[in-house]
Amino acid sequence: MSSRFDLSGRVAVTIGGTSGIGEAIARGLEEHGARSIRAGRRSKEWPVDVADRLKMDALRDRVLVEFGAVDILVNAAGYTFRKPTESVCDEQWRELIDTDLTGALRACQSFYGALRNSGRGRIINIASLSSHVAFYEVAAYSAAKTGLLSLTRSLAVEWARDRICVNAIAPGLFPTELNSPLILGTPRGAELLQRTPMGRFGKPEELVGAAVLLASDACSFLTGQCITVDGGFLASGVNQ
Repeated sequence: MSSRFDLSGRVAVTIGGTSGIGEAIARGLEEHGARSIRAGRRSKEWPVDVADRLKMDALRDRVLVEFGAVDILVNAAGYTFRKPTESVCDEQWRELIDTDLTGALRACQSFYGALRNSGRGRIINIASLSSHVAFYEVAAYSAAKTGLLSLTRSLAVEWARDRICVNAIAPGLFPTELNSPLILGTPRGAELLQRTPMGRFGKPEELVGAAVLLASDACSFLTGQCITVDGGFLASGVNQ
């Protein structure tokens, strides 16, 4: 059974793979045998901007020239901001939706042909707890991540005929450069910990198991799903 989780010989592209959750997942795929491309705006080796379709296509073309195939696509690029929704301007809303939701769509569209040709294509979208529940004053981010989960299901249905499995991971509380100012040492962070039965924040490496499952042959009949790795947050009602 262990061989079904072996990613040797597979090519994995992680968009947003230079920091935080994306970097941890990319490293985990490498440790399980994948040849990994960590792409992002801050990547010197594999630069890409999810807001620019031409740059996304250029990344795809370069990966195909150098590796000959793409088997796994991880969409981990994104950002958030906290602001009362009544004061969020059109530009702020558009930019976040364009990065966190439309950016993932661009990547999926760009790499679709390569994933289809793989015969065992895998897409892993990084959703959020806010794909499922509301978080205070982050309406744009929540809308984007809810949309990403819906996109995951839609692509899973459309691309099943191409043997592409499309799934998502919804991380719980994982402090990163992106969200640390919002949750470390804040009343918001304290409330989130209180609602998490395990009573602690997650470690990025604790997402690797779910990612390897969704990237592997063990996922061959699993598509359109979201695995939540949250220490019990979504399951929680009353904790004491």
